[in-house]
Amino acid sequence: MNLVVNGGFEERVPRSTFGRIFAVLLVVSSLFVVSIFVASITAAMTVNALTSNVQGLRDLENRRVATVTGSTSAAFLQANGLVFADFASPDEMFEAFEAGIANAVVFDGPILAYYQQTFAQGKARVLERTYRPENYGIVLSSGSELKEEIDQVLLKFRVDGTYDDLLNKWFSNIYTPQ
Repeated sequence: MNLVVNGGFEERVPRSTFGRIFAVLLVVSSLFVVSIFVASITAAMTVNALTSNVQGLRDLENRRVATVTGSTSAAFLQANGLVFADFASPDEMFEAFEAGIANAVVFDGPILAYYQQTFAQGKARVLERTYRPENYGIVLSSGSELKEEIDQVLLKFRVDGTYDDLLNKWFSNIYTPQ
């Protein structure tokens, strides 16, 4: 134990033949244990570096990027001169991503966060940066009686923390509104 904890036999030296053989085995086995530990950490860091090499918009230039036809994401990619494949629906876009047809997806943050949390945990990640903040809304007919009730419920959710709980439940802190 002194060898493992302190790195040597300063005070206690094994005297018997069995003790010395056991000490040598401990030294050799501790080298293997430390080597395996260091190799595991190094491998994990290397895999993370290789798989997370998209850090920003310019990293998409040589990638097969997917988005939804006619979306604000498609307009954003086009305005930034990025080549992309467009799909009729988010489902088709995610199928292309899963099949390897696309290796990056640009779309609405909440939808990407939900997809990553629900279907692609450990297989995909969502960048923390929002490039073009947008708001969502609820469409009602003019003069709808539901407007006031919906506004009251949404306000109550914001005040009592239900809104934050729902964000955490469905997006697991991956998506944070701006």
